[in-house]
Amino acid sequence: MPARRAYDLVIIGGGITGASTAFWAMKARAGFSVLVVERDATYAQASTTHTNSCIRLQFGTEVNIRLSQATLALLADWPEVMEEASPPPALDPFGYLYLAATEEGARRLRSRAALQKSLGARTVLLEPGQLAARFPWMEREDILLASHGTEGEGYFDGATLFSTFRRRSREMGAEWVEAEVAGLTSEGARITGIRLADGTVIAAGAVVNAAGPRAALVARWAGIELPVEPRRRHTFTFAAAPLAAKLPLTIDPSGFHVRQDGANFMIGCAPLDDDPAAPDDFSMDPDTFEERLWPALAARIPAFEQLRLLRFWTGHYAYNTHDQNALVGLHPAAEGLYFANGFSGHGLQQAAGIGRGLVELILTGGYQSLDLTPLSVSRLVTGKRVVEDAII
Repeated sequence: MPARRAYDLVIIGGGITGASTAFWAMKARAGFSVLVVERDATYAQASTTHTNSCIRLQFGTEVNIRLSQATLALLADWPEVMEEASPPPALDPFGYLYLAATEEGARRLRSRAALQKSLGARTVLLEPGQLAARFPWMEREDILLASHGTEGEGYFDGATLFSTFRRRSREMGAEWVEAEVAGLTSEGARITGIRLADGTVIAAGAVVNAAGPRAALVARWAGIELPVEPRRRHTFTFAAAPLAAKLPLTIDPSGFHVRQDGANFMIGCAPLDDDPAAPDDFSMDPDTFEERLWPALAARIPAFEQLRLLRFWTGHYAYNTHDQNALVGLHPAAEGLYFANGFSGHGLQQAAGIGRGLVELILTGGYQSLDLTPLSVSRLVTGKRVVEDAII
């Protein structure tokens, strides 16, 4: 039960985005009262704890590249930002490797690489011969072009980022409770607080919707249809003989992605139908790995014809069907309700910049560190799309 009945800021959802927002709010203003309400403090079904925990600069929109750069900057300045001497989350920069098997796919890689490099990313385009020299274990007869991020991309320790945001926000005074939010309170068009499942009403100067795959439900309480739905994503880890060098996160044209995972490997994919799922649906077709993924994987990397499956799980994308980009900020139909939703698989790597930007918007009425205006949730009203075509 919350200790108070009114807060300056109430955050619905205690995943990585909610935790980041709480941290930046407490850091920005001493004495600011912040409440984070999380429905499941075990995070047993949370997107944050089911992520593959990687970061990349190989996006097709400037704002997404800038958001990843903001996270990398946080890792570089960790002790100063966190105001403690703890080591930053580890980054294993093996890079992302996009493979194109069509002329259109190759055109997109070239276009994206030009944008990425103009913003400082170290993206290298590889013709088939160059791909063979760099990754000789990879079958490439069908590949026309590849792009490899050689710096600032790979696995990073998102669990440490998440736990540190949570811990530091608490240490600075944020309150975290485990409870179910059942609705919003309002006066006219202004959202004034939340209502818990037990009937308790909590007043708020501002409310943040950071509810992940359940974000559309929160928006509906305010009369807003948010095009965000849970989409299942399957992940498998396996052991195999080591390759000659670390395997980048390789995005195959057939639909899977595979990468190094310590001494082992990790492969993931979407279901064949990729229909919206219930928030508590973590099911998986039992034949997904052996009948679909393994044959395609072995065709691309023959060394993986022999492997041992270790573990597997299903997580959720909070998938934005409008344009696969985050929906951030204020909606014109609901004053006082701030959105941070629909990351479509990018929430962990974007949370640092999103949380900081939201707090700036709440406290000052505008963005200071990074302009998130292109991601404004108001584009749902205007019909504008900010399409991200580099979705995994």
